[in-house]
Amino acid sequence: MKKHLIILASVMAFNSIQAQQPLTPEKLWELHRVNGIGITPDQQYVLVSVSTPNIKENTFNKEYYKLAVKGGVPIPISKEEVEKLTAKYNTDKSLKLTHKEVKLKSVLGKDFYTDLEKSSGKLYSSLDHRHWDTWNEGSYNHVMIEDSNGKQTDIMEGLPYYCPQLPFGGDEDYIWSLDGKKVLYVTKAKVGTDYVLSTNTDIYEYDLTSKKTTNLTEGMMGYDTNPQYNKEGVLAWLSMAHDGNEADKNDLYILKDGKRINLTANWDNTIFSYRWSNDGKQIYLIAATQGTEQVFVVAPFSKDTTPRQLTQGVFDVNSIVGQAGDQLVVMRTDMNHAAELYTINLKEKKGRITLSQLSHFNDELYKGIAECPIKERIIKTTDGKRMHAWVIYPPNFDPNKKYPTLLYCQGGPQSVVSQFYSFRWNFQVMASQGYIVIAPNRRGLPGFGVEWNAEISGDWGGQPMRDYLSAIDDIAKEPYVDKDRLGAIGASYGGYSIYYLAGIHQKRFKTFIAHCGVFNLQSMYGTTEELFFNNNEIGGAYWDKKNAVAQKSYKEFNPIEKITEWDTPILIIHGGKDYRVPEEQGFQAFTAAQLRGIKSELLYFPDENHWVLQPQNGLLWQRTFFKWLKETL
Repeated sequence: MKKHLIILASVMAFNSIQAQQPLTPEKLWELHRVNGIGITPDQQYVLVSVSTPNIKENTFNKEYYKLAVKGGVPIPISKEEVEKLTAKYNTDKSLKLTHKEVKLKSVLGKDFYTDLEKSSGKLYSSLDHRHWDTWNEGSYNHVMIEDSNGKQTDIMEGLPYYCPQLPFGGDEDYIWSLDGKKVLYVTKAKVGTDYVLSTNTDIYEYDLTSKKTTNLTEGMMGYDTNPQYNKEGVLAWLSMAHDGNEADKNDLYILKDGKRINLTANWDNTIFSYRWSNDGKQIYLIAATQGTEQVFVVAPFSKDTTPRQLTQGVFDVNSIVGQAGDQLVVMRTDMNHAAELYTINLKEKKGRITLSQLSHFNDELYKGIAECPIKERIIKTTDGKRMHAWVIYPPNFDPNKKYPTLLYCQGGPQSVVSQFYSFRWNFQVMASQGYIVIAPNRRGLPGFGVEWNAEISGDWGGQPMRDYLSAIDDIAKEPYVDKDRLGAIGASYGGYSIYYLAGIHQKRFKTFIAHCGVFNLQSMYGTTEELFFNNNEIGGAYWDKKNAVAQKSYKEFNPIEKITEWDTPILIIHGGKDYRVPEEQGFQAFTAAQLRGIKSELLYFPDENHWVLQPQNGLLWQRTFFKWLKETL
C-alpha cells in the first residue's frame, strides 16, 4: 500500500511540474489586478477592486468585493456601495467632502470668441500649458463640501490651484478635522510658470464657520502631503525640505501643542506612505530597505522616534490598506506574484512578523505558471561601494547551460528596484523567455541611505553609468552567462541610460531597448512640463553658461553628444501623450540611428503617455519587445 501511495505521489508531483508553464505575455495579461480600497467602518471587511484586462474589447472589466478580514469567499458588491462606505462624511454625516473640476480661465478659442465654437486653438500666456498627458484647458480640481440635498460649496472658490494634486493625487489630499468644523487640503499655491518650477505644496485649513483659510505648513518649502489625524486630534503629514526636489528625503511630521515635530529627522531613509494605528499611539509606514519595501512602526510620543522595521522578507509591501482590530491589512507583491491582500497580526511579539495571504484572486492562474528563481547579489562598484542587485533566472535554470542576459536600467531616476510586479517591465515574463535579468540598485535609488539616493542628481551620466557597467561585468563572470549575448533595457531615466550606454559600452552589449527615454537634454528642457525636475536633476537651463553642473550635463552627460559612438541595434518605444519625456526624444533617437545605418525600429503609441495602459497596446509592447530580442540577441 505504501509503495502505491509513493508512486501516486510521485506521479502527481510530476504532473504538477508538467502543468506549470513559463509565463507568457498573453498569460500575463490574463492576471487580475487587485487593489485594496479600505476597511469598512465596522472593521469586519476589506473593500477590494479587481480589474481584469479584456483584450478583445481593449478595456478592463472592474468588479468590487468585500472580503472578511478573518478570511473567506469574497462577496460581490456594487461600485455605489463602495462609494457610500468610503465617502468622507463629517461627524454627524450631514456633510461630505468630494472634488470636481471648475472652469476658471479662458484658454480655448471659444472661451474668447463665442462664434468660434469649432476652433481647436488654445492660447497661453505662461507655462503649465500641459501636464503628464493632459492639456490645461483652464479647469482646476477643487474640494467641495456637499450637503444632504446635493448642494456643493467650493472651499477653493476662485483659486487657480489644484486639489487633488496633478497628476496622481486622489481623495487622500483632503480630510475633515475630527470635530467636522474644518477641512484640510493639499495644494500648490502657484500658477503658470511658477507652478512648473516648484514642488512647494502646503496643507491648508479651511474653517467652515469663519470661511477663513490658514496655511498650516507655511515656511516648509518642499512637498507637504498626506495629512492624517489620529483619534486624539494630532495631525501628521509627510514633508520634503527643499523646493524643486521631488525625490528629496520624505520625513514624517506631527503637529502637537502647536509645535511641528520631525519624527524621522535622524533616520537615514525616506518614507513612501503611512497611516496612524487605530488607537492613535503608533504610526505604520512603508519605506524601501535593501531592495524591498517593508512596513516600519514609529512611536510618535516616545523619546525615541526612530522607525522600527516590522516586516522582513523577499517581497514588497506596497501599501497599508487599513487596520481591523489586531490585523493590519496590506498589499503585497514579489517578482513572481502580482498584488494580493495580506494581513499582519499585530499581536505577534516573538520572532519575525509573518504575513498571511487574505485574497486569492490569482491563485488558480498561478498554479499553471512556473516561478523564476530570484537571488540577491552584492557588487563592488568602481568607487569601492557595495551595490545591491536582484538576479532573476529562467524557470528550471541549469547552471551548466549558457543564457543570454539582460541589464535592466531603472527609471525615476530615484525609484527603488524592489520586489515589484509590473505588467510591462515584468522580470518573471522576461526570465521565462529564457533570459537572465540583472537589476541593480545603482546610485540614486532609495533604501540604501539618503546619500546614496541623492548621488544621482547632477551626475546622470557619471557614477550611475559606471554602476550599470559594474553590474553587467560582474554577472558576466558567471559561467552560465553567454558573454556574447548581453542586452540592456530600460524606460524613462532607464531609457536615457540606454541611449547613453549605447555611446560608451565598448562592445559589451549586442542589443538595446529604450522606452520613453531622454535622448537630447537640451530639447528635453524646452519641451517637458515639470521644469523643477530638470533644474534639480540636470542642474538648470542649457543657456546658463555660468552653471558648471548644467553645462557638464548638457555636454558630457547628453546622449546626443555620444551618437557617433553608436554601433548597436536599438529598439525605440515612445508614447505620443508623454509630456514628461515628450515624443520628440524618441523620434530624434530613431532618426539618428537610421541615418547612421544602425539596425533600429520605432514602436510608437500615439494614444499612450509615459506608460502603456491599454490592453492591446500592452500586448503589442510585449510581443515587439521579445521579437526584437529574438532577432538581435
